[in-house]
Parts: sequence; structure tokens; C-alpha cells
Amino acid sequence: MKIGFVSLPLWGHLNPMISLACEVKSHGHEVVFVGVEDAAPPVIAAGLDFHVIAQKEVPRGRNDEIYRSLAKLRGLDIIRYFAETGLALLCKATLEHLPGAIAALGIDALAIDTIYFFTELAAIRMNIPYVHISNVLHMDLTGATPPCQFPFPYEDSAEARARNTAAIAEVGKLLLPVIHVAVDYAKKHSLPIDWSVRGSTTSRTAVLTQIPKVFDFPKVGCLPQFHYTGPFQDAGARAAVPFPWERLNGKRIVYASLGTMVNGLEHVYRKIASACSSVPDTQLVLSIGDNIQTDDLGVLPEDAIVVRKAPQLEILKQASLCITHAGANTVLESLSAGVPMIAIPIGFDQPGMAARVAYHGVGEFIEEEQLTVDALKIVIPAVLDNAGYKIQAMQMRAEILAGDGLKRAATILLQSLQEAISLREESRVELAIK
Repeated sequence: MKIGFVSLPLWGHLNPMISLACEVKSHGHEVVFVGVEDAAPPVIAAGLDFHVIAQKEVPRGRNDEIYRSLAKLRGLDIIRYFAETGLALLCKATLEHLPGAIAALGIDALAIDTIYFFTELAAIRMNIPYVHISNVLHMDLTGATPPCQFPFPYEDSAEARARNTAAIAEVGKLLLPVIHVAVDYAKKHSLPIDWSVRGSTTSRTAVLTQIPKVFDFPKVGCLPQFHYTGPFQDAGARAAVPFPWERLNGKRIVYASLGTMVNGLEHVYRKIASACSSVPDTQLVLSIGDNIQTDDLGVLPEDAIVVRKAPQLEILKQASLCITHAGANTVLESLSAGVPMIAIPIGFDQPGMAARVAYHGVGEFIEEEQLTVDALKIVIPAVLDNAGYKIQAMQMRAEILAGDGLKRAATILLQSLQEAISLREESRVELAIK
């Protein structure tokens, strides 16, 4: 079986998708990534095939232009900008070129990044099975739990469900530029989509999330084909990142990162650095990305280590605390290492991840608008010195390791696609007989 992987050209999506593709390949199947040129380097570095499409519409470097401005935004403004400037363009270009790539490469089925909205229309048009992969926090469209773009706490009440449903509708309005592209494409190719039903194009074969069930809210409205697996982590699938290990001095490591996208808010880094300077027996390791300058950080602790990019999996193995934007991968990697967190969500699915951090007692949650140095001076030692957070994080670590999410995800993906292909072939035989 030859499986095409389609991922947004973003590190937080590519890293888990590459790990999953490598695991699928180890089972003896062919895999090939299909996407825009900016997504190619990490895929090729992992030893996987990559087929470039839409070079004219999305030339190399186009994503950097989009995300440079996005890095300074917050909240729902991030989603609005991303939908208008990035997703609509990617969706239109991908739908234009993906069917030709499927035919030319002999792809039997697709594994599609859920947030690469409506890419599945190409699979529907080509009549091949597809599965959806949630690299970030999945969105509950039933209203049973808060949509991941909002930091609402979990409540099982009619009022909470009404609030959640209204929030889902608000997110839908933000995504209208992408929805318009999808509706026009479906109409052009006479695809039988009922747009009045939320999630009408979601895979009927399988939907996988790397969020472990133990970390989710209770009573999530799940489809029958929805599967919790656990993190798709494979350090061997990532390129090595240099780091000055010799500068670590034996103190408790406080690792802080705002990820690779919404990481341009200088004041957040400055407040973290200022607060950490007053916490005894700690050393700050700060990963700042490419959207700010070190001169913007203000006064740093004397022994702080500041890098553009960090070998996050390796650092977390030694860290005592992670201060994070609550991106899905950083949260899961912290939990996999048994490291408690302080979550400072900025946008996308981060509010939902932060709410779960607090709900499960593996850390604390401060909204970015309420972030102050004084608040951090209180919460950093509170999480570091309260053994309860560490105990909860270690219990979560044990659950994650026992679940072996990467192997489980690959097994479900392959079984689901093989069954879908078999059913399709049986239907073709029956039609031929008739």
C-alpha cells in the first residue's frame, strides 16, 4: 500500500506526521509526503520521499512571510489572519494539484493533517480512502466540551454546552475564507457534500489524535471512528539541534519556549526572565525562535542560556519545569518526560491545552493578558516546590509510555485503510457483476 501524507508546512505539524510516516514505513508500506516546498526539508532529512506541488502559488519562503506577521498576534486574531492569509491559499493550491499527484504517484490512500482543512476533497474526488490525523488538540464539534480555541474550564451543564456551541459557531465564521474555497471546489467537481452538517467531510475511515485519552476532558463528543492514541514521538526522526550542554551548571532547569509560530511577543519572554532571576537554585533555558532579537529580552539571569532553537526532547529529560505556550507538542513532550508546566496560551489550540494542564493538575495556567512578573514569581516556585504537580506529571508519563501512541497510531491507520481499500474493491467487483 502506498500512503500519501499531507501536512501543514509547520514544525508543530510536520514533526509528529514525520514520526508517524516513519513508523508506517517500518511496517513495509510506501510513504510519500505531498505538499508545498517549505514543508520538504525536514521530511527529506528524515529519509522520506517528498513530492512538491503548487510551486507557483506557494513558492519557497512564502510561509515565512505569512508567519512572521502572525507571530505578533494573539487570541482569535491569529486564527482570523491564518485563515485569510495562509489556509485559504494553501487549500486552494493543494486542491488544484493534489489529485494529479495522487494519480501520478500511484497513491492508494491519504493520511491528512486535520488542520489542513478540506484537503480531503481531493481524496473524495479521486475516490480513495483517507484518514484524518490531529497533530494538535482535536475540536469537539458537539458542544459537549469547550472548543480548543477557548480557555473555558470543563463543565457538564446545559449552560456550558450552550456556551461551547456558540464558541464553535464563532470559530466557524473565522474560517469562512477556507470554507468558501472548499464549497466552490466541491461544486465545480460535483462532490456530494452536505455543507449543512458540521464535519461532513471528516474521514469515515478513522480519525486519530495524538492526545492521550487520559489527558482529555471527560465526556468528549467522539465519532465512532475517533481514536485516542498518544504522542507521535520519535527522536530519531528529527534533525540534530546543537546546544551548549557544557553551560548547564547542575541547578534545576526551567525550560521556557513559546514554540515556532506565535513566538513574537517580547513582553512574555521578558517577564519569564525577570521572574526566574528571583527563583533560587534554578537555571533558565530559553528558546526564542526567529521572530525576536536577544536585545529585546531585557535583563537576563546571569547563567541563563538563550537559543533560537533547542533540542526540546533532550532538554525536557533534565528539566524540572517547563514554561510553555501550551502548544500540543510541547505539552505532550513535557508530560512524556514527567515535567510539570506553567501554561501561557497565546492562540490556536493552546487555550484548550492549557485548560487541560490545569484540569489534570500537571501544572498551572496563566492567561497571556493577565501575565505579570509578580504572578510568575509566585507560580514558578509553587509548581517547582509542590510535589503534587510532579506526581501528577509522572503518573501521566506512565500512562503515555504504556499507551505507546506512535505504534498504536500506525496500527490503527494501516488496519483502517486496508479495510477501506478492501471494501472499495469488493464494491467494484459487485458493480462489475451487475
